[in-house]
Amino acid sequence: MGKLKRLVMFLQGFLLINLLWLVAFLLMHTPVIPNPLLVYQNFGDVFTGDMLLHILYSLRRIAIGLALSLGVGVPVGIVMAYSQRANKILYPLIYFSYPIPKTALLPIAMLVWGMRDGSKIAIIFLIIVFQVIVSVRDSVKNIDPALYGVTVSVGASRGQIIRHVTLPAILPELLTSIRVSLGTAVSILFFVEGYGTKYGMGYYIVDAWSRINYIDMYMGIIVISVIGFALFVAVDVLSDRLCRWNGSAK
Repeated sequence: MGKLKRLVMFLQGFLLINLLWLVAFLLMHTPVIPNPLLVYQNFGDVFTGDMLLHILYSLRRIAIGLALSLGVGVPVGIVMAYSQRANKILYPLIYFSYPIPKTALLPIAMLVWGMRDGSKIAIIFLIIVFQVIVSVRDSVKNIDPALYGVTVSVGASRGQIIRHVTLPAILPELLTSIRVSLGTAVSILFFVEGYGTKYGMGYYIVDAWSRINYIDMYMGIIVISVIGFALFVAVDVLSDRLCRWNGSAK
């Protein structure tokens, strides 16, 4: 997907959402839904005070959670795909744990890792890692055995086969899984950052809500939405560049 097409899609979605917001403001006459024009008039405040610090804290937590998820999920998914014994042992655990709402585990995470970043990163990790494991395992199983022919015939080791055949073959599906997972991770920042911290976009929104400052609250919602969109596009661009050989990556 080209840059111009992405920009057009973003502008269309942005304008439509703001049109619906304006209609809701005009029809409902409630301070809970402020005039979007008033919110944007105050949007310069985003670049003052601690807003940038809130954004950096949230991005840091997401980045660490994603890195840990890839570090655990990719090897586990590959092992499950290559080893029937490992798959029989681990798949029931994955199958049972995958549908559990990870936000329900936040009290446990806070008891184990405390109220600071540890518990928040743990929830983001749990949200992403299961999607990575399932995506990698299924992708490896779907690799055409013929792709292994050349590397096996020249005596490549298992590690070389994984590096030169397996990882490139699963990359499109892995990036798709990451794209979806990041959207989920951003959406739960409101929940996980509402406790035990003074920084993060989730905290910013909850704090504005508790102060009945709906202008700041909506600014926070807009900012966190833009962050989610930017991460989505970043993975999309990365997929286009790394997977040009794969038509489904476009």
